[in-house]
Amino acid sequence: MDKSFLRLQSRRFYKHLTNYLMVELNENTLGRSAVVFSPHPDDETLGCGGTIIKKIRAGAEVKIVFMTHGQKSHQHIIPENKLKAMRTKEALAASRKLGVEEAVFLGFNDGELSKNQNSATQKVLKLLLSQQPHEIFIPYYKEPMLWSADHLATNRIVLAALQAYGRTVTIYEYPIWFWYHWPWISMPISNLGRLLVFLKDRFVSPLSLLRDFHCSIFVGDVLKLKRDALDQYASQMKRLSADPRWVTLSDVSKGEFLECFFQDREVFRRYIFPTRN
Repeated sequence: MDKSFLRLQSRRFYKHLTNYLMVELNENTLGRSAVVFSPHPDDETLGCGGTIIKKIRAGAEVKIVFMTHGQKSHQHIIPENKLKAMRTKEALAASRKLGVEEAVFLGFNDGELSKNQNSATQKVLKLLLSQQPHEIFIPYYKEPMLWSADHLATNRIVLAALQAYGRTVTIYEYPIWFWYHWPWISMPISNLGRLLVFLKDRFVSPLSLLRDFHCSIFVGDVLKLKRDALDQYASQMKRLSADPRWVTLSDVSKGEFLECFFQDREVFRRYIFPTRN
């Protein structure tokens, strides 16, 4: 059997099953205020850009908090300070495309969130006390560590701040590197190291999708606007240098990874925090 056919059929099966099992948010829920925490500029648009658009349209007050400036994504090609300025400008432009007028930059160094957990927690707590949102959006708690240390750190930092905050909120965990598994992308048979990781996690992603992600939001009607917002991240979407080491999101798994973020539904792990016994 053709491997690509098997992968596509598996994707269709899991998509059909999850659509059947998931609860779709209604208009009243979309109108609740929210703070979206993004480890790096572009994660917010990739993981929940369509949801942000729909919440804004429903009248919700939404703020985006960027934990880092993402200044190390191409540090091997251009200076960090130049990339920091570039990505900050891109983040503001993308936020406006999503309909969000106010974005907050906590200013921590890309890749070093876990080293600054205490100070980051205090900054997040101060923000929560000021904003008092009904909902919080953070990266999925089981993002693969190999590619997403800042994503996991963001999850831990925000939950620690919420523990001190003490008020009840609804958490929506959004996946990013979760999609970097078969059957969402092809198995890298030419790279032994990555292949071993894929084989180890081959069934983890589909099973996690069924077990953890029980909430979805239809975004098929705003995908063009979501793509427009993502296009503001020129440093991530375009090859801005002739240097072949300038990697874009379209280069990851030959575009299969990026394709995952333009499905008709954005999915979330939703729960109440603190957990009710």
